[in-house]
Amino acid sequence: MELVKKNIHMNKLKCRSNLQLTLDDDFNVPDAKPDIERIITDQGEVRITEVKGMNGKVSVKGSLMFNVLYLNSQYSRPVHNISGEIPFDELINMEPTCADDEPVITWSLEDLSTEMINSRKLGVKSIIRLDVAIDELYDEETAVSVEDEDGVEFLSKKIELTDIAVEKRDTFRIKDDILLPANKGNISSVLYYDIHLNYVEVRMLEDKFTIKGELPVFILYTSEDEENPIQYYETEIPFGGTIECSGCTEEMIEDITFSIINKSLTVTPDGDGEERAFDIEIILDMNIRAYEVEEPEILCDVYSPSKEITPIYKEAVYENLVIKNNSKYRIADRIKIPGALPRILQICYGKGNIKVDDIMPEENRLLVEGVIEVEILYISEDDTVPFNSVRGAIPFAQTIEVKGLTHDSNYEVKPSLDQLSVMMLDSEEIEAKATISLNTIVFEKLKENIIIDIEVADVDLDKLQRMPGIVGYVVKANDTLWDIAKKYYTTRDSIMAINEMENADIKEGDKLIIQKKVDAIF
Repeated sequence: MELVKKNIHMNKLKCRSNLQLTLDDDFNVPDAKPDIERIITDQGEVRITEVKGMNGKVSVKGSLMFNVLYLNSQYSRPVHNISGEIPFDELINMEPTCADDEPVITWSLEDLSTEMINSRKLGVKSIIRLDVAIDELYDEETAVSVEDEDGVEFLSKKIELTDIAVEKRDTFRIKDDILLPANKGNISSVLYYDIHLNYVEVRMLEDKFTIKGELPVFILYTSEDEENPIQYYETEIPFGGTIECSGCTEEMIEDITFSIINKSLTVTPDGDGEERAFDIEIILDMNIRAYEVEEPEILCDVYSPSKEITPIYKEAVYENLVIKNNSKYRIADRIKIPGALPRILQICYGKGNIKVDDIMPEENRLLVEGVIEVEILYISEDDTVPFNSVRGAIPFAQTIEVKGLTHDSNYEVKPSLDQLSVMMLDSEEIEAKATISLNTIVFEKLKENIIIDIEVADVDLDKLQRMPGIVGYVVKANDTLWDIAKKYYTTRDSIMAINEMENADIKEGDKLIIQKKVDAIF
């Protein structure tokens, strides 16, 4: 006889490591650019160019790309910019068992600061965190029945678990163009732009899925219009598409993370040959996981009245989905202009970034604490400082209800900023309103003793001959018909037939007549 087995696909974190690196460099102002009088704001992003595993380490190469807006009020176009990059080449230590696996790198720009060393030199400092994770997809081989089961009794039970059906990475390219409206001046040069990703809707289909979302875009540029030499434009680019995903089905539960890994904005002529258009290209990285809920019947025990069968067990750990939801919260606060900064005349643009400081599991809930870092570009009342920026932080603490959460649960909370609006209350105060999403997935751990093999031997005939052929038995607490039948080398069906039972339910104190079925082999 042989066990019939089923592979259940599971995923576990095999290795994890991180590195915090500090980048510090000085940059001279290009000869074609005017002197720096005052820094307005800065922006930065990390671009990873190469990831390679080598001798228990991960080599990560990339660059910090930065752009600095600064002021020189002596020019008719007072706002200027300096762009550059600081390359890095780092080694991150990993477990030796992960030396040959493909790592996944994520980054976060924890701090970026720029300072004016002198009117022709700029200092750039940043702190970058690199996180490396290696997941392992493995099969938990589980016995579900017995082949050639004549004369073999086996007991099964149904369990509910979540099987990882699809795990892959892919990219999605977005290309679009923006044409300036008639009330905007022609473009001379781009000073600053920001493109970020709003919440993406996903719909699972057969062997594919669709996505739909928006890319808010802000562009600050120098114009050929002498009366308005600095202009800005804000819009949104809708996007959507279909991604092939072999093995996906409509019923699966998606867990897809989207991030922008590359973006570019290029000035192009319009239909009349004037510099009034932008070509935009975005590359989205997609970390794709799709789960399906299964209810397999696993083999719990096996015996035969005519053979000695010894099951061999091991403890298996499965995961079952507890909850997956996307909770939305509205947060509002006020940001005051510090006394050293010029007062507000008009707000140009506001952007935000969520940083989660702590996720605390409590009874049937997760408490998430963090801040929304807000930066606002504005036109000031001071003619000598026509443009400026102010930064602020909006703290939040939100509770995610998770019925069934335990200390063994695995959970992940992915925050996103769905919407940020900023409104000028007066020249010294701004009201910021934000909508954030906390995309949460929680799994519970299931531990089951599963049969991985069986040992079969002939029965001990001497032992069986000493056992009575018919027994009167009084049911004890916690007895099951399975345990009684196995002990007396018979079957549940035989006991139920002799005792004229309609089902296998028994209770303490019941009286049963049991006939040893193994007599047939003597």
